Amino acid sequence: MKMNKIITTLFATLALTLVTSTSFATTPQERGLAISHETKARDKGWTDSTANMMMLLRNKQGQESTREIKIKSLELDNDGDKSLTIFNKPRDVKGTAFLSFSHPVGADDQWLYLPALKRVKRISSRNKSGPFMGSEFAFEDLSSFEIEKYTYRYLGEEPLNGLNNFMVEQVPVDENSGYTRRVVWVDDTEYRIQKIDFYDRKNSLLKTLTYVDYKQYLNKYWRANSMHMINHQNGKSTELKWDNYAFQTGLKDSDFNRNSLKRVR
Repeated sequence: MKMNKIITTLFATLALTLVTSTSFATTPQERGLAISHETKARDKGWTDSTANMMMLLRNKQGQESTREIKIKSLELDNDGDKSLTIFNKPRDVKGTAFLSFSHPVGADDQWLYLPALKRVKRISSRNKSGPFMGSEFAFEDLSSFEIEKYTYRYLGEEPLNGLNNFMVEQVPVDENSGYTRRVVWVDDTEYRIQKIDFYDRKNSLLKTLTYVDYKQYLNKYWRANSMHMINHQNGKSTELKWDNYAFQTGLKDSDFNRNSLKRVR
């Protein structure tokens, strides 16, 4: 009886491996899921990180404004990642803080502290498609990528940034998402995201996010030094420039507490 149970477990494990392997996936849905699983798997184990970020906002006329930001992130084994975004400059947004708890299933938990109002505002799941701090990033764009958040379909391959890329369509399962779908370009060597096209609720191309100048950390984890989001419908764009990455710094779950948002530094 015990041997039968072991054999059953081995077959179940083998079946799961076949479904999530890009080599054995047969249907477009299976292959899209397998590529996404591999993308996620290659970015596991970093534990926690900190980084500095410069946010550059450009309007349709090309006028620019900048914001200096500190980002802290925590990886969880049984849930989505947690992140804390702290605005340091300019003066009118200094002290603003955004806390995000991503979840594979169900709505993410997000809070925004606005020092001018001296209160913490919870972001409703129905408002997740709204713009984050005047940028072209929506609140839902700031969540960690979780497999369960989408259904998948492999669309083919295409060269981009001098690399061959898989193209995968991702359809959000959350009815409150501002997107009908995303098309993601992932290079077929390191499984790094190179580009994402976002389609609005009318299925029209809304935004494109491109990732530039990847750098590897801890001999495993890749991070883009620059991310550029352009809104095709309003002509505005937002560029994120990252530096001073540090990993496994000792951050704990208690460092990501909505009750301490007013006191973050």
